[in-house]
Amino acid sequence: FLMVLPVIYTNVLEGIGSLDPSMTEMARVFSISLPRRIRYICLPQVFPYFQAGCSVSLGLCWKSGIAAEVIGIPEGSIGERLQQAKVYLDTPDLFAWTVTIVLVSLAFEKFISYLLKKGALLLERM
Repeated sequence: FLMVLPVIYTNVLEGIGSLDPSMTEMARVFSISLPRRIRYICLPQVFPYFQAGCSVSLGLCWKSGIAAEVIGIPEGSIGERLQQAKVYLDTPDLFAWTVTIVLVSLAFEKFISYLLKKGALLLERM
């Protein structure tokens, strides 16, 4: 959480900073309510920045999680197995766990990207 939040926060903040001023002025002139401004003006313009932040932070999320497991060595975790393979110089196990981490990370990233694309389609339909 502490590794991913700054990345997503920075991207969303950048998206908010790049809102089209003519659209916000139009909303103010026509007295559009705040919930409608957020739904129809802010979300469609900020969502791509959120998507980019998520895609960047997903890999970071897995790496930091596994690193925390290697440091804390909770029983039955991937980090524990990775640490044991390193300590006992079990190279095949070390590579197998590394490949497993990469594949799980890739699958998780593809799944979240799929969900974010579906979210983007929902925003377009609004």
